[in-house]
Amino acid sequence: MRLDAAFARVIAHHPELAVLEVRAAGLAAERERAAQQPTLNVGASIENALGSGAAATFDGAEMTLSLSSVFERGGKRAARIAVAERRIDASALLREAKQIDLLAEVARRYLDVVAAHTQAGIAGDDLKRREQTEAAAEQRVAAGGAPISVQLAARAAKQRAAGERARAMRAEATAKRKLALMWAGDADFEIINGQLASLPAVADLDELMRLLERNPELRVFAHESRVHEARLQLARSNRVSDIEWQVGVRRLQAGSDWALVGSVTLPLGAGSRGRPDIDAVNSEIDAITFERDGTQRTLAAALTEAWGQMDAAVATARMLDEALIPTLIEAEQSAEGAYRRGALTYLEWAQLQDETTQARRERLAASLDAHRALIELQRLTGTSLAPSATTTQETPR
Repeated sequence: MRLDAAFARVIAHHPELAVLEVRAAGLAAERERAAQQPTLNVGASIENALGSGAAATFDGAEMTLSLSSVFERGGKRAARIAVAERRIDASALLREAKQIDLLAEVARRYLDVVAAHTQAGIAGDDLKRREQTEAAAEQRVAAGGAPISVQLAARAAKQRAAGERARAMRAEATAKRKLALMWAGDADFEIINGQLASLPAVADLDELMRLLERNPELRVFAHESRVHEARLQLARSNRVSDIEWQVGVRRLQAGSDWALVGSVTLPLGAGSRGRPDIDAVNSEIDAITFERDGTQRTLAAALTEAWGQMDAAVATARMLDEALIPTLIEAEQSAEGAYRRGALTYLEWAQLQDETTQARRERLAASLDAHRALIELQRLTGTSLAPSATTTQETPR
């Protein structure tokens, strides 16, 4: 399984994204409701009936049929639509932010699988060398050139290497199960290895700071500001009074005639009643500005920390690749020949093997730190979480 295939499964099956899709459908319904015109009301009334005296019956009753509604003024309908559309836009951005967070978690879990697999490979290489060492020690003991304790020590080192490989293989199986939980699937797959064989290129910190503006958390503030601006326009439009109108016909019982009736109602004082809503929305807009500044500083600090972690990890891995590991490999090969000639003790050869294996594990840890920092940088800047271009080749074995 490649990383992009894992991404596709999470996007298709993760419930947190499905919830946001359902909510988006609800916001679309709200937009449809906001676009509706005021309702038309049909009414009927009877007067001068079921009273006393001449009005005790329906003989003198007058019936009126009417049609009424509200004439909206001040662009209220357009303002309602704008608020609903801004909420839809904000919902889409929230889904994008959630998707980036989920993909970052997928990338981290995928990286854990790769790391465990690589760790098992290092332990396997160490096991092969320990087996060769045990065979060489057995020959020395058989020839009377070393005590039996040397052979037993070599066997114990081999058994320890076998235990390390088994532990790494169990860790890989566990990491696979954790990864498969992201899409509620099974762990019966093999990952495409090699991501940790190379190191990510360290980008310029200033350029990353400029890309920080693409972070969904910061873009959410911009969309929230647009939502509040639309609400502000709606609050301003509410200061303009709507006109309630009614028209109808009335039957005059005395002469069996019909007459047209109508009325218009205009509320007073709407401008002063709308002022608190406008002030409240303006306060929320000001608060968003401060919240965005605070969030931007927090994100900038996190980005700087991740960049520093990547820079240090890449430098450490390059030092191991270019200097320490090649030197240890050469020393170990030379020690093997010296041991077989009887010019070196077992402990000296075993110590070089330990140092070589430890250096490879340190290189794996440095590469793992660098790729984890890369994932965090991509999450913070809202850039692609696909594997990036690399610069350093696989460590020699």
